[in-house]
Amino acid sequence: MRMLGNIFWLGTKELRSFFRDYVLLGLVIYTFSFAIFVQGRSNAQELHNASVGVVDEDNSALSRRMIAAFLPPYFKAPVEIDNKDVDHLMNTAAYTFVIVIPPHFARDVLARRSPAVQVNVDATAMVTAGLGYGYIQQILTTEINNFVSRDEGESLSDSQNVPGSPITLAVRVAFNPNVTTAWFSSVMGIVNNVTMLAIILAGAAIVREREHGTMDHLLVMPVTPFEIAMSKIWANGLVITIAASLSLEIVVRELLKIPIAGSVPLFIGGVAIYLFFATAVGVFLATVARSMPQLGLLYILVAMPLNILSGSNTPLESMPVVLSTIMMCSPSTHFVLFAQSILFRGAGFALVWPEFLFVALVGGLFLFLALIRFRAVAIQSG
Repeated sequence: MRMLGNIFWLGTKELRSFFRDYVLLGLVIYTFSFAIFVQGRSNAQELHNASVGVVDEDNSALSRRMIAAFLPPYFKAPVEIDNKDVDHLMNTAAYTFVIVIPPHFARDVLARRSPAVQVNVDATAMVTAGLGYGYIQQILTTEINNFVSRDEGESLSDSQNVPGSPITLAVRVAFNPNVTTAWFSSVMGIVNNVTMLAIILAGAAIVREREHGTMDHLLVMPVTPFEIAMSKIWANGLVITIAASLSLEIVVRELLKIPIAGSVPLFIGGVAIYLFFATAVGVFLATVARSMPQLGLLYILVAMPLNILSGSNTPLESMPVVLSTIMMCSPSTHFVLFAQSILFRGAGFALVWPEFLFVALVGGLFLFLALIRFRAVAIQSG
């Protein structure tokens, strides 16, 4: 009980010290608020409000129908422009797409003369250009086919079927029906930031004691190095757990309007388990680093590969077999797996407990080794 009491009171001291360190406090607030919001809004990989200019030299029912088919949220309302202004408007990036419909287009279509529609694309906006061209091709093809067949009930998927094809492909997108990038990037941003801040805060808490000269004071008190390290781990882990919870509820759910399929408390429980590993990494790095700049350099060497190769940015299936096999031994990879299972697919404890167990075992082992290293270094310093 005395050991637990020492760990508790040293942890409260750590919390007071943290809230007086405005740089670290600001880092936590920024990382779990504005950074997540910006990542969800700006890292979009889908078409949204693309600008379209139209040169309608046909002015027929078909051309008007084609123009009216460009609707939000994929496209802004098309703006009719003059043919002589196309080059200037494209050079000044006024429009991402400019569609030129030639004279007598409708008449040539009905006569089966295969007229051409020119689509000018500003490919400096690479993602928008690539996706938008595909949408434009589908929209124009559908409208022309409907106009020729006079069949208003024909759907886009029907118009794309190959004549005489024995099957019709029906695509059902699960868990993210509109394939919205923000649904993935914002949640994975929280997951990555948990790893980042756990390492930084746990490591900085120990390095800061060294830089301020207070580590020696702690070592001459009736407390053990184990109690000192554990107090910093639970205090900083509590800060990260609360910050991640608030970010998920306020930023992701309320501001970004992204639905969470599974249990938030279950996910937060997994975060608490994972912090055994992440804070252990921070403690271990703090025993190697002598200053905050050194800790920052070590963080880049360790945490960046953990985040990049964990599956939060690219799937493990896309990696070389040797690399993906190695990363399956990392708790960070299993953290991403159960986070996606819970938050995206609504998995319960019965499905994710193997991931929880693996993270707890490896994280606990690494924490044990880090604490042994910290104790040895602390005794040498004393």
